[in-house]
Amino acid sequence: MMKTCPKCKRVYNDASLNFCLEDGEWLAEDSESVENPTVILTPEIPEDEGFTRKFSAGTSTTDAQHAEISDHHASKKSWLAIGGFSLVIFALVGVGAYLLYPRTSRAAIRSIAVMPFTNESGAADVEYLSDGISESLINSLSKIPNLNVKARSTVFRYKGQEVDPATVGKEMSVQAVLNGRVVQRGEDLAVYLSLVDTNSGDQIWGEDYQRKLSELVTLQKEITRDVSGKLQVRLSEPEAQKVTKNFTENAEAYQLYLRGRHHLLKSTPPEIDKSIDYFQQAIEIDPLYAMAYVGLADAYRAPGAERFPAEALSKSKAAAQRAIQLDDGLADAHAILGFIIFWYEWNWGESEKELRRAIDLDAKNADAHLFYAHLLSNLGRSQESLVEAQRARELDPLNVRTNALEGQFLLHAGQIDAGMARLAATKELDPNNWMAHLFSTSGYIEKGMYAEAIAEGRKTNEIQPHSRSFSFLGYALAKSGDKESARIELKKLLEESRDRWVSPYSIALVYLGLDDKDEALTWLERGLSQRDPRMVFLKVEPKLNAVRSDPRFQKIFRAVGLPE
Repeated sequence: MMKTCPKCKRVYNDASLNFCLEDGEWLAEDSESVENPTVILTPEIPEDEGFTRKFSAGTSTTDAQHAEISDHHASKKSWLAIGGFSLVIFALVGVGAYLLYPRTSRAAIRSIAVMPFTNESGAADVEYLSDGISESLINSLSKIPNLNVKARSTVFRYKGQEVDPATVGKEMSVQAVLNGRVVQRGEDLAVYLSLVDTNSGDQIWGEDYQRKLSELVTLQKEITRDVSGKLQVRLSEPEAQKVTKNFTENAEAYQLYLRGRHHLLKSTPPEIDKSIDYFQQAIEIDPLYAMAYVGLADAYRAPGAERFPAEALSKSKAAAQRAIQLDDGLADAHAILGFIIFWYEWNWGESEKELRRAIDLDAKNADAHLFYAHLLSNLGRSQESLVEAQRARELDPLNVRTNALEGQFLLHAGQIDAGMARLAATKELDPNNWMAHLFSTSGYIEKGMYAEAIAEGRKTNEIQPHSRSFSFLGYALAKSGDKESARIELKKLLEESRDRWVSPYSIALVYLGLDDKDEALTWLERGLSQRDPRMVFLKVEPKLNAVRSDPRFQKIFRAVGLPE
């Protein structure tokens, strides 16, 4: 027999329990089964529902029946007296429960920030675990309908900082924050959680978990279930299963996946290579681990790796497709596949199909909106692109990549000042974000502010040497009149191309700055033959305007397949 609290609607399976442990209310018995039960909260039960005997109009009664009814009324009076006495007893017990159990009128939490968990193990090598547990919890809670969960990129800007919950609540517009601490000692793992109200600063709930490292997968599921319960949200059984879903039951494979994510998010070529190794190890242990394939696809897709396009395409696409075969409902897998098809295959229709599928699966997936914005921008559908970019930023407001790319989309839409303003805001978020400085270089070029463009280009190269940043810097130097310095930058690009793949498109831009159109077109033709991903900018890059009317360029443009 199940019992339900008439106030908070919490369901209890313990028939011996008479009072709600949450608010002290007297529990009501549920005599009827619910066809589609809720896991956290159940549908409301009318408080005035009583037990009545109904007689239909026009029903005849015999004398015996009249006597029976009279007896019934007499009996009913006796039972009413007994019932009245019982109510008094229940009321007294209820008062006692009121005093014994804390009462709360707290409504369901609709917005939360899962802060980066603190690694208190005393070893930097455990950082992947504290980061991974918090990131996994963010991803799981994000599947709860009508719950606003701040994205990883946004909350991880607070990593290593002592931040007051009220400050976090104000800056991120959330009702609650979840803080966590992780301690690993050999095979022993301890996780301490605290859910705090950002308005009052009061702790809503706290718990500590003592487990073995081999129990990490089940621990993650348990934490997700407990936290979602404390948020007072209403979940159906299918929704609860989706929120607490594990993609592997193997703790070792899960740890390797977390290590892969940890290195991938550092975004440098050496770290990306490490992530690929960890994802592959996870797949070797569990070949059906769909999220490990998603991680592998993302790692091969990562532009910072600067791999030869054919290699990146085949491996990234294969991993994404395998993930989808294992679980077609993975929005991340569809988003990455859509981006690969756009970036490397130039199949615009198929790319849009995959990206829209990703958004349909998870409308709160910021990357899906960002990748779709990128596709739309490069196709020249600027207004649609900016809507998607803004949505991505709303979902992940402090993500510097999202902010920087929105700045680029604005530049390519011809909104130069708005683009520069967005890039300035991005640099306030992270003064050392190379993408923000790179796109600022391009923006200053379009404004004819070559001194500022050169300064931004040099800053970009200091942060992260990259062929694309050399190309903008070389272009700006040439247009400023310092063609000698531009040729030095060009020489660096050509020398690099002997040891690793360098974008022919990037080299072509420097030649355009030097007004050498023939050489620029030759390198664009190489970009076409090598399927240089940056050829997707042919339609929207204003620096190419000098050669747009050239038949060689038009032939290249048609071969890439971009819309006129």
